[in-house]
Amino acid sequence: MAEILGYKEYAAGLVAGVATVITGHPFDTVKVKLQKHNTETAGIKYRNGLHCAARILKTEGINGLYRGATSSFTGVAFESSLLFGIYSQTKQALQGGVQNGCPQPQVIIPAAAYGGSIISFVLCPSELVKCRMQVQGTDSLVPKHSRYSSSLDCAIKTVKTDGVAGIFRGGFTTLLRESIGNSVFFTVYEYFRYHMHMKLEADSYRHTHLTDIGIGVVTGGLGGVAFWSVVLPLDVAKTIIQTSSDKSCTRNPFRVLNSIYRRAGLKGCYAGLGPTIVRAFPANAAAIVTWELAMKVLGIRHD
Repeated sequence: MAEILGYKEYAAGLVAGVATVITGHPFDTVKVKLQKHNTETAGIKYRNGLHCAARILKTEGINGLYRGATSSFTGVAFESSLLFGIYSQTKQALQGGVQNGCPQPQVIIPAAAYGGSIISFVLCPSELVKCRMQVQGTDSLVPKHSRYSSSLDCAIKTVKTDGVAGIFRGGFTTLLRESIGNSVFFTVYEYFRYHMHMKLEADSYRHTHLTDIGIGVVTGGLGGVAFWSVVLPLDVAKTIIQTSSDKSCTRNPFRVLNSIYRRAGLKGCYAGLGPTIVRAFPANAAAIVTWELAMKVLGIRHD
């Protein structure tokens, strides 16, 4: 029975990943373009996220906002399945099978960090392809002869020119972002969820499915905002590392951030903050609500 439940947890996570991409990919495209172009010394500059989104729609249409989505669907769905499945099972193992409703940081943080570190190996290649597809666009400085026709074309050309290691460029930065970020995400999510349920019980509020959805929206959204508020500089460094055409450029995220800080200040290290935060709430709210609903449908108890 435990083995069957394990598969169900991964299935619930996969559905959550699909919901995340559908909701958040357009915001992610804007974020990546801001991170790439607004941290360079020359080239395209966007005043803000709205200006960037308007330019994409004008030059590329709605398809431009979903550029790289194929890679994102594959990567995020698989990544989400692993993250939620590993987090749930590791959390249960650390609890020793004891169901305790009160959040325990000594359980939540290592379970989330472990899940985050594992999924980084899936996310790194899929995000490299996604970012390169998003950055090139139709209004970028990338020559037409070197553009990628699809996500698969991007992956194949990357491996041909840089080898297998090239598709994992930015892997260390991705690992740092995911392990730290998911520790923050699940801590915020678990604590807010617990206290909101306790408050409703104390006020003798009638528990309904709509109540669960509302709590999922709030806790997932706040968790997502906390995640990106903490790790956005690492994400900026990752974008620069993965989209740079210079093979000899440093892959040390702290050196990259130091260079950005000297050139563009703290604002440069938080490039794309607007669309990232705007995306974080609905995308993560959709992920948590979908995950919790899927677990209920599959008969998984969520303490």
